[in-house]
Amino acid sequence: MSADKKLQEMGITLPTPPQPAGAYTRAVRHGDLVFVAGQLPMADGKIQYAGKVGRELSPEDGYAAARLCALNALSILQAELGSLDKVVRIVRVAGFVASAEGFTAQPKVINGASELLHAVLGERGIHARVAVGVAELPLGAGVEVEVTAAVE
Repeated sequence: MSADKKLQEMGITLPTPPQPAGAYTRAVRHGDLVFVAGQLPMADGKIQYAGKVGRELSPEDGYAAARLCALNALSILQAELGSLDKVVRIVRVAGFVASAEGFTAQPKVINGASELLHAVLGERGIHARVAVGVAELPLGAGVEVEVTAAVE
């Protein structure tokens, strides 16, 4: 099933690709790889999940934030490639979780991104991953997700 049809079946409309928040581009293609810049949990130009997971944000909020980050990354891949069906494989996901002291469930939070990518892209969405706890993220976001994709 095409990724577009899968998104439709899931009732998901990809957001407008977010604009970079600094002096960088949203994605770079090098050969058959596309490196999507770290995505924050933004919608309509605003952070939707701010604070630290384990303090202001629950693990479930963090999961939802990671999912939103992945949706933003998919919107950028679609804009760059013209179709998500040109994604051969999501190669790697790097997830960063602004974590309260003692919070150690970063992998469960970043599952929000990983599980969405698998649901939309099937086997092409299974990837290597890192999930890291950090002190702070840009704009006070609770989560940031970076995606690398192999493409046609």
